Amino acid sequence: MVSTNNIQSKSSASSGSVGEALRNRRRFRVLGLTMDDMIRVFFNGNAVVAVIVLALITIFLFREGAGFFGQNLRSLRIYRLAGLEYVDFLRNEVEQHTALNRELNATRLAQFQKLTAAGQTAAAANEALAPFDAFAGAFSDAAEDVRGVLSDLTDAASAIKQKDQINSDLAAQKSMLLKSDQADEAGKIQITPVDFAAETGVLKATLGAVHEANRSFGTKLQAALSAAPPVADRTTRAEVEKVKAKARALIESLPAIEQQMRDWKYDAPVPASRAVTSFLFGQTWLTASFWQDWYGIVPLFVPLGIFAAIYVSEIAGAREKSFIKPYIEFIAAIPSVVLGFFGIAVLGTSLRWVSQIPALKWVPGFPMSERLNALTAGCLLALIAIPTIFTLAEDALNNVPKHFKEASYALGANRFQTIIHILVPASLSGIISAVLLGFGRVIGETMVVLLCAGNRIAIPDFTQGLGAFFQPVHTMTGIIAQEMGEVVPGSIHYRALFMVGVVLFVLALGINYLAQRIVQRYRISIG
Repeated sequence: MVSTNNIQSKSSASSGSVGEALRNRRRFRVLGLTMDDMIRVFFNGNAVVAVIVLALITIFLFREGAGFFGQNLRSLRIYRLAGLEYVDFLRNEVEQHTALNRELNATRLAQFQKLTAAGQTAAAANEALAPFDAFAGAFSDAAEDVRGVLSDLTDAASAIKQKDQINSDLAAQKSMLLKSDQADEAGKIQITPVDFAAETGVLKATLGAVHEANRSFGTKLQAALSAAPPVADRTTRAEVEKVKAKARALIESLPAIEQQMRDWKYDAPVPASRAVTSFLFGQTWLTASFWQDWYGIVPLFVPLGIFAAIYVSEIAGAREKSFIKPYIEFIAAIPSVVLGFFGIAVLGTSLRWVSQIPALKWVPGFPMSERLNALTAGCLLALIAIPTIFTLAEDALNNVPKHFKEASYALGANRFQTIIHILVPASLSGIISAVLLGFGRVIGETMVVLLCAGNRIAIPDFTQGLGAFFQPVHTMTGIIAQEMGEVVPGSIHYRALFMVGVVLFVLALGINYLAQRIVQRYRISIG
């Protein structure tokens, strides 16, 4: 009876102390707020700050990038009005011929390397290739007349564009003077409009010279092709035949190029949609050019962690787990700039050395001409993504209830069948989230791609198949980091970089939306 009373008294005392603590907590106030209120305000405040920061970033990106399309449309219209578009018909013809010259030079180098590898001296190899050198020289010289006409047209069109640029600068200066109440000074600035009809008429008057240059070009090129020496090596002969076929196609296209130049009109309207499509689907990103700047985003667009997580979670022993898991997660602590240095000094050099092994010459893209390319950057980006994918995927696998696995074993399934048919489907939503978060980790990576991707602003040559992955590339994050410090605020280049940032922002939102939809689609109950 005494012990019961003691227990009841202790219980009452304990309840009283708890109640007293709760009352004291409610009585404790700072600036009129209880402890519960302060906790609520703290966490609500963090959420509000996050929303505000996201809103400010969004507003800033779209505000700075909004003026790009208007400026880009004006640039495209001047490109036509000044006759640069007209000249580029002939420039594209010359660039095609130049590309064929590069292919011939590469073929010549391959022949030289094969001859020296077979034991010939450099002098003997050059002597053996003398007929090919004569052919390549005649092939290159065939476009001499066209290049001369192109040079004259380039100077004339550049002068027209320069006149318009001077007028634009004077108009901007006059506007600034008017805003600062200096009307007298502004009145002294005289702007003479450019007569684009007369100026471009001078360009079109050269059609006769263009026709004669093209006729000479076609004749000389055909003569060079007819005098091409025989090539003994089958592979090299196939490459030379490809060049010949492209050259014949170029000769056949000359009348069509001249017809385009005849039909061209300086005052043909440039639709407003062109400013958007040239950015989203343009295949050239070229800035600070004496000729014409282009802002096409296409050249800037590149599951190990899952298998590692499955192995560590379900197959590896305790000692293996204690060794593998910390080392994989430690990768996340390595600064990306250090990984970039590693890519330059070690990985890129090693991959190129491997590509030069004679036994691997059958691999598309081997031997690699550049050690910094899409493959080098891709390997490092995969390494960066692995810790995120590994950790989240392992957690998802470990969260599958044990009775799922035990039931599978009880039905006679082996470990591999259990992993494939039970554990992975049950944790699929978590694994997909891990992959998308890993992708999100690398999509904004800057230092690795800036240091290791090669920074060549050109669409990879996908006609080489897998060899396209061994070519230098550039990325959206890399172009922003590389060029933002050099642009004039408010210029078309400045706003183009912000539009690239907007595209990255939209991609990130799209990936998150896709992740949510996939997770909802494949989530199953594991309770």
